[in-house]
Amino acid sequence: MTIRFDNRVVIITGAGNGLGRQHALQMAARGAKVVVNDYGGSADGTGGSSEPAERVVAEIIAAGGEAMAHGANVANAEQVADMVDKTMAKWGRIDILVNNAGILRDRAFGKMTMEDWNAVMTVHVTGSTICTMAVWPHMKAANYGRIVMTSSSSGIYGNFGQSNYGAAKMAVIGLMNVLHIEGAKNNIRINTLAPGAATRMTEELLPPPVIGLMKPELVTPGLLYLVSEDGPSRVILDATAGGFARTYIYETDGVCFAPDDCTPENVAAHFAEISDPAGQHLYEGGGEQVMKFVTKAAAVAGMKLG
Repeated sequence: MTIRFDNRVVIITGAGNGLGRQHALQMAARGAKVVVNDYGGSADGTGGSSEPAERVVAEIIAAGGEAMAHGANVANAEQVADMVDKTMAKWGRIDILVNNAGILRDRAFGKMTMEDWNAVMTVHVTGSTICTMAVWPHMKAANYGRIVMTSSSSGIYGNFGQSNYGAAKMAVIGLMNVLHIEGAKNNIRINTLAPGAATRMTEELLPPPVIGLMKPELVTPGLLYLVSEDGPSRVILDATAGGFARTYIYETDGVCFAPDDCTPENVAAHFAEISDPAGQHLYEGGGEQVMKFVTKAAAVAGMKLG
């Protein structure tokens, strides 16, 4: 099976450099019409220039592809609306959205300022939300959509000095979980890519030998699968240095106490059992987890449900 995107239109945010650029180039090479979005700011979100997006568009056109540039700030709803309107005017459809735009403002939490916190949360979380909201009606009308959020190991597992970034990168996973449920009836599939790559945002943190292994182009094949016709939904795909894995969020079976026994002392005494991974479960929605505990509580109380 060859994955192609002929006649598909994709918007890729933050596509002027690094991972976004590779996403744009490789999707265009497989037939997609690409909106290369980039605000053109520095890694911390300051400044702005149309040059990065226009440069990538020129690369795509030189290779025989179709592309247009747009410099919308993803956190600005009016600018994003203009990008979506111009895309619809040019190509009449939006099939795929890749929420890739991001910034870094790293510092230890004790030195974190609310300005740096809000700047990172606004671009990663609010920006992803604004862009998704803007394309959602078009995807619903077409009964087709593929959307990818971009997370990170810093969000899933943590990383010193990245409390703002880590919080933002877990937030988009929560957004994916809900949109997966809401988009299913309209064939809108939502996934999350958790990449590791040597880009302008990370190169200063990596030793030279590692930089050579962590090429952005070794991440993009995972992205292309996620947004393909037969791609999955509600997947967290980890991609680094040509390696791919899947992150699951499991919950242990746990313990349920009768009301009179529901004390912190009993939680402490049974914490090993509460933590036991045997019988852990993957839930598709929050209601399933609630029903697990309600069912257990009913059994402890000798009640029958339903």
